Amino acid sequence: MSQLSERHARFRDLHASGCFVIPNPWDVGSARMMAALGAKALATTSAGFAFTLGRPDMGRVSRDEMLGHAEAIVAGTRVPVSGDFENGFADEPDGVAETVRLAREVGLSGCSIEDTVMVDGNPAYDFDLAVERISAACAMSRSFADPFVLCARADGLMNGTYDLDEALRRIRAFAGAGADLVYVPLLPDLAALQAVVAATDRPVNVLAAGPMAELGVERLAAAGARRISVGSKVARLTHAAILDSMRAMTGQGSFESFTGAADGGQIDALLAAGAEATG
Repeated sequence: MSQLSERHARFRDLHASGCFVIPNPWDVGSARMMAALGAKALATTSAGFAFTLGRPDMGRVSRDEMLGHAEAIVAGTRVPVSGDFENGFADEPDGVAETVRLAREVGLSGCSIEDTVMVDGNPAYDFDLAVERISAACAMSRSFADPFVLCARADGLMNGTYDLDEALRRIRAFAGAGADLVYVPLLPDLAALQAVVAATDRPVNVLAAGPMAELGVERLAAAGARRISVGSKVARLTHAAILDSMRAMTGQGSFESFTGAADGGQIDALLAAGAEATG
């Protein structure tokens, strides 16, 4: 079995039982540090990557750019990697299927596909088209020799375009279309998470944001979450450090914020270890 094949199998197995946290790096350095510090798998973040290019989130990164970014993280680490591929960089099912094919070509062990149209206001695709898109993506992923975890996202609750009942209807249909994992970002409370878990027999991904972050890993796992992602939160923490230190320097003439900086030697060691860590 090749190293990539072993990664793909390991990623599938992580979703079979228990609960794990999948952090979201935005470049090879952050990916290696996360791997060195115990991440069993990684997932790219569209927002975090867009920030590195000086762009805002949501549809501002091309498919080719995202594929190149994902390929670099796969090559720079030895843990399984999943891709945050927004709406699959296409509206039509065939285009989404092609994105999934390309995701496997660059070595990804899975990817997520949203039901969001990448235009102003972030509307949701009509129900039938949303399901057709996931069905086409899953048909492509099933054609691969090695496992590929296809995560189907119902983003309308987060975007304010539909309610929880519609999100549940969609994840049921996505599961029926073959999705390996379902995901409703930004759940408002524990009861909503429990409703998502009860609505499907597929593993459920939870975003550690808002009330879900307050619950912590143990309670999310007890409620039935199989995988916990953090989105762009860690990337945004680094940007908070930039904000705070620059405001202190330019506004107050102070370098006090530097006292919390990580040691360069420690970072170097983690980068080296992360290149070899297998999770």
